[in-house]
Amino acid sequence: MEQLPQAARDRMDEIRNSGTWGSALTTNEFAAVRAAGFEPVGQVLGSCVYHLGYTGAYNCPGAWMGGAGYTSTSTGRYSAYGPLTQSLYEARRLAVDRMSTECTMLGGDGVVGVRLAIRRFPAGGLEFTAIGTAVRAANSAVKLRQPFTSHVTGQEFAKLMMNGWVPVSLVLGIAIGTRHDDWWTRMSSRRWAGNQEVAGYTDLVNQTRHASRAELARNVRGVHADGVVVSSIELEIRERECPVTDGQRDHICEATAIGTAIAAFKTSGQPARTGSLAIMSLDPERRAAARRETSVRYL
Repeated sequence: MEQLPQAARDRMDEIRNSGTWGSALTTNEFAAVRAAGFEPVGQVLGSCVYHLGYTGAYNCPGAWMGGAGYTSTSTGRYSAYGPLTQSLYEARRLAVDRMSTECTMLGGDGVVGVRLAIRRFPAGGLEFTAIGTAVRAANSAVKLRQPFTSHVTGQEFAKLMMNGWVPVSLVLGIAIGTRHDDWWTRMSSRRWAGNQEVAGYTDLVNQTRHASRAELARNVRGVHADGVVVSSIELEIRERECPVTDGQRDHICEATAIGTAIAAFKTSGQPARTGSLAIMSLDPERRAAARRETSVRYL
């Protein structure tokens, strides 16, 4: 269990002694969570401020690897930005672990609606936060060894539970790729090159996204889940002066995939539907338009 700062422990004591609870759930989410057999026990938060010093990117392998260009965090000893990637994992996991610890202290079984955020800290570094609502099974005598964490909303949580799936853990896939702008890339991106694909940049984006998805899948297997519900895949691209070759530039692509690993807790899901599914619009104007269209059709 992650050791909480004193301020967080004091806040947990205050919540437990007050006999009340708070949440970040909407009214619809609250109703959905109750319908799934759970009840909120309090809003939980985990945060940490990380100083990112050494990033591991003080060289440019692409500049001397025969102009090959692309390198990623998974290429062994030629890895670029490996220490930065590791720090991004550690900071997010520290924030999530502290949030889970608060959930345990409130007697919760898991956290729904988790939102991860990164903000620049005024004194330097980055602040990583994870905030969500701790929930507890209303009629269960079985306590989990570790609370589940998930990004899904209250309604999505209820849909998962009612169809035989349970959240396991928030999972991440982080990859940082760099591409040394070789001769072909520079020529393709010049102003007078005309309208054409810059194959080097396409390769950078595709390979980094692929590496991010592979990392996400690896982390899903690491928590022994059956699948993952992806929340977002974010892509950030920046450039820098090449630290090896004067007058040339490198492009850096950072891909982050965030999702919730899920596991089946029963062998059969929702039974297959037989026949067609009727859908009725709740918009009175659309219903009136549909009636007029039907009347015209049969005149």
